[in-house]
Amino acid sequence: MPIYEYECKSCGDVHEALQKMSDEPLVVCPACNEPELMKKISAAGFRLKGGGWYETDFKSGSKKNVAGEKSSSSSKESGHKCSGACSH
Repeated sequence: MPIYEYECKSCGDVHEALQKMSDEPLVVCPACNEPELMKKISAAGFRLKGGGWYETDFKSGSKKNVAGEKSSSSSKESGHKCSGACSH
């Protein structure tokens, strides 16, 4: 769900709201209870959810395994068989 930014034309209060794209825009200001709330145009906000965010998610070809190449070559030299997340 996107995070929208609102500003009240009456009191100047600025706040963010987590809303579905299909939700109606907010109108009543939570600070002064006046129906003067306006949605601001700002950079898109988003929330990452799930098991993790990896640098390789949006890479392709030889760039895909940048982090793995460094740790795998050092583990081969020492004979250690862990995945790169090990502190050895």
